[in-house]
Amino acid sequence: MTTSTLKTEDAGPRTVSRSVQVGAPVAEIFAMVVDPHRHSDIDGSGTVRDIEVKGPHRLSEGDKFTVGMTQYGLPYKITSTATTIEENRVVEWQHPLGHRWRWELAEVSPGTTKVTETFDYSTAKLPFMIELLGMQKQNAKGIESTLTSLVDRYVKH
Repeated sequence: MTTSTLKTEDAGPRTVSRSVQVGAPVAEIFAMVVDPHRHSDIDGSGTVRDIEVKGPHRLSEGDKFTVGMTQYGLPYKITSTATTIEENRVVEWQHPLGHRWRWELAEVSPGTTKVTETFDYSTAKLPFMIELLGMQKQNAKGIESTLTSLVDRYVKH
């Protein structure tokens, strides 16, 4: 099994993007990411709750899904829309305030997948507020934690 350390990716202005190689088949990781009911299994930010998920178990473009979240100790629900779904390659959804979360998967070798997670706030309605509140830095930490947890999930003990 081959894994790598986290890498910062350049996904353009007003984006936060990290990648890592995971010792798992691309289809297995895609199945987790394309199912919003499983997002709490891979969330490293600690904000996604596994209760109160509404929507399909396999997203298609245009699907809406609602996830229970917790931020600063306060529970809330957010409904996002799947914007791009490419089998075993891309899963992306848009938050109601316009920013997007994108997962890109690429097979490095059989059983090893490069996973890139991106928070793209270039499309946000109020990108300056994200920067003012430091959410891009907070989301960078969450992405790094998520990807590290994903690697750890597939480490053979």
